Amino acid sequence: MTLPRPDAAFHWSHEPWGAALRCHGLDPHAQHLFTSKQLPLPDPESWRQATALVGLVGSAPDRLMRVKQVHGNTVRVLKHGQVPDGAGDQRPDGDAIVSNESGLALAVMVADCVPILLVDPPRGAAAAVHAGWRGTCARVVLAAVETMQREFKTKPSDLLAAIGPSVGPEEYEVGDSVVDAFKKAGHAGRDLDRWFLRSFAKPHLDLWRANRDQLEAAGLNADHIYICRLSTVAFPDAFASYRIAGAGAGRMTGLVVVPGPA
Repeated sequence: MTLPRPDAAFHWSHEPWGAALRCHGLDPHAQHLFTSKQLPLPDPESWRQATALVGLVGSAPDRLMRVKQVHGNTVRVLKHGQVPDGAGDQRPDGDAIVSNESGLALAVMVADCVPILLVDPPRGAAAAVHAGWRGTCARVVLAAVETMQREFKTKPSDLLAAIGPSVGPEEYEVGDSVVDAFKKAGHAGRDLDRWFLRSFAKPHLDLWRANRDQLEAAGLNADHIYICRLSTVAFPDAFASYRIAGAGAGRMTGLVVVPGPA
């Protein structure tokens, strides 16, 4: 299989099970990856392989933290020194998980929705965010940044963000009900004009731009936001896609290991 070419801020790595995508901007600061279709999640052995690639071995299941994704904007917090035993076995409802406990792996699962990884190098904090259209409408990535500010004293200008593979704007046809949901959530006309493409017979939603705009509104520097610009729908041989495969689609992960403070 020929791998699709990502934005220059990203690069493919070749692993025993296949290919993983990483971000040059995050590489010096935190272990992380976005998996491809070749690693069949949510199989437990696949999770073990994924965590091994970011340096977690032996007790890796106890260090892998996930949430039960519900397409909202709830953010779960794991603070340093307050991570309970067995936390890796729990799946609380939420669509983002943030922590400043060095060595924890934070992960979300996707199959067209947007996986977003955030890293705060000075304070040694990180986040994994799941942003489908509902989460984007509910400003889940903004909620994650605000939670990091409140809990870890994060400065948004210090944050680095990597946006992994998801459905792209050219393929993401939506109904007028989705546009109406964004209006009801208070998104302004300018944002709607930028996020919904009207050059097609039906609206198309640009989740990449919408989440980038929300990150910038939260205070991130524009040059600290990296988008791989690979569509799961456009490249179904490389990525799991619910729109392509339906209920039989596998899942991929965006995963980041919380770094120690700089």
